[in-house]
Amino acid sequence: MATVSGDMAALRPLLDSVGLGLGVAGVREPCPRPAGPAEAAAAASMPERRRLEFLAGRRALRAVGLDCGEIPRSGHLPVFPPGRAASISHSAGIAVAVACRPGRDLPLGCDLELRSLAREAARLVLRADEETLLADRSVTELFSAEEAAWKALAAAEGGLRELRASPAGDGLRVCLRADPAHAVRARVVPVGAGVFSHVTGRGGVRG
Repeated sequence: MATVSGDMAALRPLLDSVGLGLGVAGVREPCPRPAGPAEAAAAASMPERRRLEFLAGRRALRAVGLDCGEIPRSGHLPVFPPGRAASISHSAGIAVAVACRPGRDLPLGCDLELRSLAREAARLVLRADEETLLADRSVTELFSAEEAAWKALAAAEGGLRELRASPAGDGLRVCLRADPAHAVRARVVPVGAGVFSHVTGRGGVRG
């Protein structure tokens, strides 16, 4: 936890440069109580590991300055009240949250992956027109970038294979296959033995 927290803390200037704040929490830290009866019921129904990650995610939200009471969900995604926006991710006992700085309007998505994915897992993430990306990036990096983009695009249906990633400067442009103009830019950075991905802005029109 200490090493990962230090690596994440070092990313704060990078995130701040695109208008994002960062919160980090571990499942072994004292976790807040659920913010309301619906969250308490959801947490009680979860296996212990998932429950601890869920509550650590709430702690990470508070660490980034977002304490907005009970947060409902739409499918797998949290639904924040108007004027509040954040993204949460968990991996290997660590929870991270990013939130927009006041006055910034950015698509939000983040993903933390502290365990590597085997190359054979590429078929779960990529289609044939994306396989050339594996020449420069690992499956873990591509999975993480698309997961962050999936959250930012609020893709209600389908999985990561319904997205398409392509190179864009030092990051990736990720769009919905069904609506290529609906796109975001994502950046992947190393964290410990894994990676952290975050959306840095809208993808614009592909030339």
